[in-house]
Amino acid sequence: MLRRLLVLLIPGLALTAVLASLGVWQLHRMEWKAQQLAAIQRGIEQPPGPLPPAIDPSMRYLPVIVPGRTTGEEILVLSGTRELGGGYNVISAFQTDDGRRIMVDRGFIPQDDRHAARPSVALTVTGNLHWPDEKGRSTPEPDLKAGIWFAREVPRMAEHLGTEPVLVVASAVQGDAQGVMPMPLDIGGIPNNHLSYAVQWFTFALICFGMTMALAWRIRRQTD
Repeated sequence: MLRRLLVLLIPGLALTAVLASLGVWQLHRMEWKAQQLAAIQRGIEQPPGPLPPAIDPSMRYLPVIVPGRTTGEEILVLSGTRELGGGYNVISAFQTDDGRRIMVDRGFIPQDDRHAARPSVALTVTGNLHWPDEKGRSTPEPDLKAGIWFAREVPRMAEHLGTEPVLVVASAVQGDAQGVMPMPLDIGGIPNNHLSYAVQWFTFALICFGMTMALAWRIRRQTD
């Protein structure tokens, strides 16, 4: 009987330990992710500076202030929130005062404002550089005829609008916002799911331990 118990208990308890250790690892990952998110939020909230001469995705979340004007060319990205309902994010081609063409995510408009006129207007935009990672395998291709996109794809949008592959997400604008509500960047959209992963691993560990003990109890009953 002892041999049969050992054959069961050793792998069962070893697997339980492995599963529990994965849960502990996920708790460490949760703490690490929380520190990363806090650092990102601190970066977002730094005082803005001028647009750097050379820009690349390593500058994600960099706060900037950019004077210039929209060109009237824009892309509408399907969007929405629980509070505001469905609508679009307005991505405008933007001519800076020093002659550069970039893109500005000016913010949100409701569905009814889709066809509202938004001609060229002078704005000073305060916001953050961003390269959203929103396109997945199931994301539809943009409807270029209607001017509606389903994800903010910076390189493709820049090619479409004839700008640098640079997107500033506005947190505030000075000038006529033309009914567009800025949607500042924050860490709310960055997931930290490691606690749920840890709970799953600890649950698997408890199940494994319970099954191991139940089988050991049955073996002992059979030999009594």
